[in-house]
Amino acid sequence: MRPTSLDEVAGQAHLLRRGSPLVALAGPDAGGKTAVSVILWGPPGTGKTTLAQAIARTSGRRFVELSAITAGVKDVREVMQEAMNQRDLYGQSTILFLDEIHRFTKAQQDALLPGVENGWVILIAATTENPSFSVISPLLSRSLLLTLQPLTDDDLGALVDRAVGDPRGLDGAVELAPEARTALIQLASGDARRALTALEAAASMVADEEDATISAAHVAQAVDRALLRYDRQGDEHYDVISAFIKSIRGSDVDAAMHYLARMIEAGEDPRFIARRLVISASEDIGLADPQALTIAVAAADAVAFIGMPEGRIPLAEATAYLATTAKSNAAYMAINAAIADVRAGGFGRVPIHLRDAHYAGAKRLGHGKGYVYPHDLDVGVATQQYLPDELRGKRYYEPTGRGLERDVAARLGKIRRILGD
Repeated sequence: MRPTSLDEVAGQAHLLRRGSPLVALAGPDAGGKTAVSVILWGPPGTGKTTLAQAIARTSGRRFVELSAITAGVKDVREVMQEAMNQRDLYGQSTILFLDEIHRFTKAQQDALLPGVENGWVILIAATTENPSFSVISPLLSRSLLLTLQPLTDDDLGALVDRAVGDPRGLDGAVELAPEARTALIQLASGDARRALTALEAAASMVADEEDATISAAHVAQAVDRALLRYDRQGDEHYDVISAFIKSIRGSDVDAAMHYLARMIEAGEDPRFIARRLVISASEDIGLADPQALTIAVAAADAVAFIGMPEGRIPLAEATAYLATTAKSNAAYMAINAAIADVRAGGFGRVPIHLRDAHYAGAKRLGHGKGYVYPHDLDVGVATQQYLPDELRGKRYYEPTGRGLERDVAARLGKIRRILGD
């Protein structure tokens, strides 16, 4: 059922308007002169591969497909060389479709740069990871970043209806009851591939029946479990993770477990959940319980080491610990306040006794003169200025009286008195 042209693509209307980069790519090959490389970012089943192949079919350009899972630098260089030959000998441009580019190392992505920069290939790269973190900057700057949205219910409905009647699909061999159609759409959660897979499985169950009608019961039997309505890139995704973090912050361990279960059952990336736990331990718990960050990082490492489904156990353990321990956002508020001052120009020169005195000529400038080495003192704290003159007396970190931060507050009070406040 993969579309043969952009006209058949379900969804992504915001990328397929007249004159858009993708539509221009799908037009007649002009030797690559008007084409630009693109990076398609979106969740699974939203049409990244479909768009690339539809463009290749209608443009007449040479099409080469590589997967970052199996391809190496040698494969990329071979594609570049052949593309250069095709352009020079026959005037034909080449589209290189690279699936899962986020799996490429920096060195492998570097190998793409000459071809993209010199126009030997038109790169269409697909990724489910945020390109800002997974694609090197030089490649990002030479490509257009296009974000694909999860398919809407209307998009999925049109897709399912076409698959039931189209000769390339079920060719009318079965009928789809309205409630079954609704169930397929809900189970797909914006993923076209998931919708078609469930439809095919349900159709196989009624293929030999006299009344070959797919019911909601057939759909339920055809899938392993009722997938939650959870859009990994849309509002529901952000709503659930927001509720998860706020439940931990509010110390409601039962609510936190509920939202954790929803994310796990919906197939959320466990690394994403683990990252949020690490952030929560730093932002909402801080020095009220320094052990929280250690446990959150350990859970992230454990998930990466053992994978799923067993990874749910360290995630649950960390969630329970973070939700039930003492909370403080004092460190979080401190860095925010300090950054706000710096951005507003609230900074001055480093006090001269704190400046680097290890290079030639530093002593002549007075760097390090008067610095007191704290370890030489019995109390380990020296009465000397550390902040720039413009910020003397400024306080950013104000510990709470909760958890271990009670002890930090008492110790900090003594330190500040020694420092001369």
